[in-house]
Amino acid sequence: MSQSQTQPAMTDKDPSASTNVDTLLGRIVVEQGLATSQEVAHCFEIQRQSPDAREASLAELLLQNNIVTSRQLDRLRREVEAQKSTQQIPGYSIKRKLGAGAMASVYLARQISLDRMVAIKVLPKKYNSNVNFIDRFYKEGRAAAKLNHPNIVQAYDVGKAGEFHYFVMEYVEGGTVYDILTKKGRIEEKEAIDIIVQIADALLHAHEKGFVHRDVKPKNIMFTKEGVAKLADMGLARAVSDIEAAKEEEGRAFGTPYYISPEQIRGEVNIGPQADIYSLGSMFYHMVTGQVPFDGENPTAVMHKHLKSDLVPPDHVNPKLSAGVAEVIEMMMAKSRRERYQNCKDVIEDLRHVRLGQKPRLAHKEMDLSGLTGGTLIAPGAADESGVMAAAPTASENGSAFNHPAVMLLMILLGVSLLGNIIMLIVSMTR
Repeated sequence: MSQSQTQPAMTDKDPSASTNVDTLLGRIVVEQGLATSQEVAHCFEIQRQSPDAREASLAELLLQNNIVTSRQLDRLRREVEAQKSTQQIPGYSIKRKLGAGAMASVYLARQISLDRMVAIKVLPKKYNSNVNFIDRFYKEGRAAAKLNHPNIVQAYDVGKAGEFHYFVMEYVEGGTVYDILTKKGRIEEKEAIDIIVQIADALLHAHEKGFVHRDVKPKNIMFTKEGVAKLADMGLARAVSDIEAAKEEEGRAFGTPYYISPEQIRGEVNIGPQADIYSLGSMFYHMVTGQVPFDGENPTAVMHKHLKSDLVPPDHVNPKLSAGVAEVIEMMMAKSRRERYQNCKDVIEDLRHVRLGQKPRLAHKEMDLSGLTGGTLIAPGAADESGVMAAAPTASENGSAFNHPAVMLLMILLGVSLLGNIIMLIVSMTR
């Protein structure tokens, strides 16, 4: 990119507009670590000494002084244009960009009326003609606005300013579960339980309000400075009662492959709380083992494993885990939703038991010994109707297993058979 090509992109015929763009560019280049504040100040000093400031834009001066490259300047230009657009949202003063995803960019801003910091999600202009994207954007805002819970990122406002659709929400200053996993690899059991309990409580609130999140994953779990976990991003949330939307999405998989539930992969119409419980369990697995429950060469391969492959028990991956945590995760991630926890309240109850060093009430696997104390006798090593393996007969508080009528009858028959064989042997010897 030549110097002559950069000037039209970074300047304006109106001197005041040019000054505003330069000020914005100066702030962004420092925030991104491409220049120091002293270097930017030096360029501004050169600009002020120029006979015509319009012929010496900050962009040109940064390039001429080898502070940024042409490629960096091109990226900066796009960032300036994006932040210029957000400055058009009335009532808010944009401070800096926090991040960007496939569907939106997020900015830190000050809400002037209440003098508080907020986060503003802005839909890119390229989606302005896409009715589906716009509809989903507003659905996210409306869904979040109906939820009021200490472990859910709060929604403040949603609207349109000029060409731009925006969504204002609570600013959560800390990092995410994803950031912790990237830094540490995995999270200690007790800390992970505390996080999962908070998010399960948030999901319980959402489910009670009639919403399924459908995208529970490490990047969507944020932390305040005080360490409170908060569920974010209602972009894929859907009201359980919205049958029309469910039918429109039938057959399509909505979610993140590493954490998506089997029924979401199949594109089923009836997606309920159990789908979020599966995703929460998948994230829980990742948090305590340091690896996703299923991996593959591509998203399709990963999702196929969610449907068909057996889960490697988490305590086989990380032997330090308690049996209780492993049991809870396995129940959360059962392939069949009927075999999972049916609600987040039960997940929370079991995890609180585990946190206290006790066995989980619902997920704990007990051996069925009922056949030894009455009713139908189950042969040792055989499975009963529930699929539970029966143990060998042992003595109980009511007496020995040999006192069981069926066992006694078997012993009598064995005795008669043995006696018959002895008699036949004696007769043959006397002939």
